[in-house]
Formats: sequence, C-alpha cells, structure tokens
Amino acid sequence: MALPDMVNHLEHLLCVHTEEQQIIKNALPGVHLYPLVLDVENGLWVLRVQFEPNVTLPKHFHTGVVHLYTMSGCWHYLEYPDDKQVAGSYLFEPGGSIHTFHTPASNEGLTDTFMVVQGANINFDADGNYVNIMDAGWIEQAMLAAAKEQGIVPRYIKPKASYDFSNK
Repeated sequence: MALPDMVNHLEHLLCVHTEEQQIIKNALPGVHLYPLVLDVENGLWVLRVQFEPNVTLPKHFHTGVVHLYTMSGCWHYLEYPDDKQVAGSYLFEPGGSIHTFHTPASNEGLTDTFMVVQGANINFDADGNYVNIMDAGWIEQAMLAAAKEQGIVPRYIKPKASYDFSNK
C-alpha cells in the first residue's frame, strides 16, 4: 500500500504551550483556565483548568462524554464524596451522567486538571431547576470576556467548519 495523500496540510503544528501563556483567572469564580481547543461546530472543548479550594460548580447533566485527568490537588463529586480524584487520577464520564463538581476547602493550593469534553453540560440549581447550557461556544464567550478584562489575548485552537454547498 502506498502512502496516502495528505488530507490536511499544516503550515505548522497546532499546539498550545500553557506554560508560555497567561492563565485566564476567574473565567468563573475560583476557576482559572487555559483554553486549548474550542470547537463550537463539533461541540468539543479541551481545557487545562485550575480550581481554587472550595469551588462548587452547578449540578449538571452531560450530553456527551468527558475525559478528566487530575495533575495536582483534589476534587470529587458531591454525589460521590468518597471517590476523591487526586494527582494521577483519570476519570471517564459517560454521556447522561449527572453530578456536582467540588474542590474541598481543605485543599492546599490549586487543583490542576486537563479535560476533554464532548457536547454540553446542562446546568441546574440546587432545587433541580434549569439554569443554562455550558458548551464550547458558552465557554469561549465566558473565557474571552474574562481574558479581555485582564488584557490577555488567549491562544487556542479553533477549528472552523468549511461548507461547500455549490454542488460542484
């Protein structure tokens, strides 16, 4: 078999060096992030996120899968308090799961994570009432607003869909 023709020629590698970027602080309260990939058209968000101690995100329903790797610190879901995620933990979350992310107040320092999320989080309040949908587009808007306030121009990968309806 011959080597196939290249489908996507790259002028340079698509990569983000987070250690060379400014972290965007408080994209949500106590949540700091480096955007890596925000693909609105395909519903994919890839982030390096650092959480301060005592952060609780809204209870949410996942429409797609999540891969979450913990590099440092500790967190758990309120629904699973004995399943602590610590440095070196990898968690796979199937679509359709519901939970509430929390970093303990006793944490010393930031909890540093890497996540790949497909689809959206549908967020609910403590009484189970719908609040909003958090997807790649929502993340991008919140991140860009926080970055602008901080004078940061974020570097991240943003694939763009190209459509050809000309029927050539």
